[in-house]
Amino acid sequence: MKTNTDYIFETRMEVRDYECDIQGIVNNANYLHYTEHTRHRFIKWLGVSFAELHEKGIDPVVARMKLDYKTPLRCDDEFISRLNMRKEGVRYVFTQDLYRAADEKLCFHAEVTLVILTNGRIGESKEYDEAFAKVIPMP
Repeated sequence: MKTNTDYIFETRMEVRDYECDIQGIVNNANYLHYTEHTRHRFIKWLGVSFAELHEKGIDPVVARMKLDYKTPLRCDDEFISRLNMRKEGVRYVFTQDLYRAADEKLCFHAEVTLVILTNGRIGESKEYDEAFAKVIPMP
């Protein structure tokens, strides 16, 4: 696994106590929440409204995830969530890495593939292509 150092977006978050399990580390499912929240902040940063596009029948959905848990995050850890992406056909592939802020230690790596459903059918999205073209070359 090679992480990507050419990120196009990052945001900071903090682990909350209720996200930890009995071992005192972040429960594995919460890493998915962190990466999804990062993608939502990224889309908002690009000026895209999920709600408005949903009203038009345009919805991004996760099609695949590849996850690597590296170093556990613990209660009150601040971390940096970094993101890059590329387009492959009708798929948008996000590379997402979570780093503990105190020492830049890689804690989690994910490749998340999204597709766009327009009125329930997978296909191209002019709206998302235009938004993402602001930060990545489009094929």
